[in-house]
Amino acid sequence: MKITVLGATGQTGQHLVNQALQQGHTVTAVARDPGKITVHHDNLKVVQADIFSADSLKPHFKGQDVIMSCLGFPASFFTGVTGYSLSMRAVVSAMRTAHVSRLVTMTSWYTEPNSGAQSSLLIRFLLLPLIRSVLNNMHEMEQMLMKTDDINWTVVRPPGLRNLPSSAQEFLTYEGYFVPDGSGYPKGSSVGRGDVARFMLSLLSSNAWVKKGVAMTTK
Repeated sequence: MKITVLGATGQTGQHLVNQALQQGHTVTAVARDPGKITVHHDNLKVVQADIFSADSLKPHFKGQDVIMSCLGFPASFFTGVTGYSLSMRAVVSAMRTAHVSRLVTMTSWYTEPNSGAQSSLLIRFLLLPLIRSVLNNMHEMEQMLMKTDDINWTVVRPPGLRNLPSSAQEFLTYEGYFVPDGSGYPKGSSVGRGDVARFMLSLLSSNAWVKKGVAMTTK
């Protein structure tokens, strides 16, 4: 497939680019600073674009089969986070103009404000408040996609991310804001970035999660 990757210089994005190339896809990696992408491959094109500008993104979406986003934005206590929703508006607009309909994007467990009620005390009272500004804007972006009829989107929600390569572990998935164990409590709290990239790419050969948000982790 022809894939445009947003957030290609980020830690998860790098896994996604490398795995996509290994699987034989043709990749256009969009970066604010193309020099940060050190991979060289015949099927890789590295381009510079403004992720908040549909006009800037549009030329790099034309002729593509799917847009995949690993964009991430830091937490902010004072001003709130807007990067997820603002960039997605530009992405959807550019996709419409370029006639690309398939989108796979990454957010997180617990984006819905009440979904962390069953999590551990440490996560509920320490971690989630620290990243709530990020989760809120991720949730805003998810809500926007849910109202977008003409894009075949999938939102992938992983738990905490570890800098690990992909494994052969089986995926656990759930249509919701975390993956529950048999008792309804969250199952595990982290996953390797390489496995998140592996899961995102697995969606290209399936329609199972089109127009849905899927929480994922590994066994």
